[in-house]
Amino acid sequence: MEFTQLLKTAQQTLNPRQMEDSAYAGQVAAALVTDKGNVYTGVCIDVPCSMGFCAEHAAIAAMVTAGENRIEKIVAVNTDAGIVSPCGRCREFMYQICHENLKTEIMLSSGVYTLADLLPHIWTE
Repeated sequence: MEFTQLLKTAQQTLNPRQMEDSAYAGQVAAALVTDKGNVYTGVCIDVPCSMGFCAEHAAIAAMVTAGENRIEKIVAVNTDAGIVSPCGRCREFMYQICHENLKTEIMLSSGVYTLADLLPHIWTE
């Protein structure tokens, strides 16, 4: 799958909404494709007690639930800025579920990078 289609899938997954007075979801969406060609999506959930999670985590959780762990490509978007970079927690999560994910291609607004590019000093080394 090309990044143009993966980006479109992420954009179509956006679904911003307020769930409670201080709980929001869907302002960020992520789409990933695995080494088996399957696509998984997710949205962020933001709550004030820090128990929410990123869109990348939601997409990865769906992937793991389906029995996969190798990400070929991933992209995240938000309603304001367009393409956004995965946070440090998401980067580390991708690495820890499968060390081969260092080869994962990540689309940013400035180009395509590998997880290894964005996580150059892994704590296990």
